[in-house]
Amino acid sequence: MKKCIFLDRDGNINVEKDYLHRVEDFEFEEGALEAIKAFSETEYLIVIVTNQSGIARGYYTEEDVKTLHVYLKEKIEATGGRVDGFYYCPHHPKKGIGEYKKECSCRKPEPGMFLQAKEDLDIDFANSIMVGDKMSDVEAGKRLGMRGILVRTGHGRSEEAKAGQGVEIYDSLYQFSEKFVQERKAKIVVKG
Repeated sequence: MKKCIFLDRDGNINVEKDYLHRVEDFEFEEGALEAIKAFSETEYLIVIVTNQSGIARGYYTEEDVKTLHVYLKEKIEATGGRVDGFYYCPHHPKKGIGEYKKECSCRKPEPGMFLQAKEDLDIDFANSIMVGDKMSDVEAGKRLGMRGILVRTGHGRSEEAKAGQGVEIYDSLYQFSEKFVQERKAKIVVKG
């Protein structure tokens, strides 16, 4: 089984913009590309998991999300990083329309996207990490036995008040990546 760093997208990798779906509106959070590159240089898989209720609301389509993810993957790879999988939830239980209005098992903090990634990529949750800007991200990871990280970008500053004891909080994905790299080096030194 493989270790994985699960990353929320909006407000974590890219600047939070309501219902982002167009490539021309995409803007990386400062240091996000460098963070993903640092994660890519470890044995961890990198998987993006994102709630996309804009699909459910009829603001954009699943194809729009897939196009944006192709762009994101290309930008990450151009800087030496990688993404091993993209998973998104297109549903909303109250504000969705048509087939997308439903209670589902994939909208974070529910485990559906993570379980699908585990099946597809043979992931070991106990040795994996979830990073996001909402407590629903942290909670999703913790429910599955992962280390949960809250970042202060995106909605993170307002979500921090809900964090409670024992939640690791960093200013950004980049700041967490620096800590993560230090931890990895310390483990290598101890093993050596």
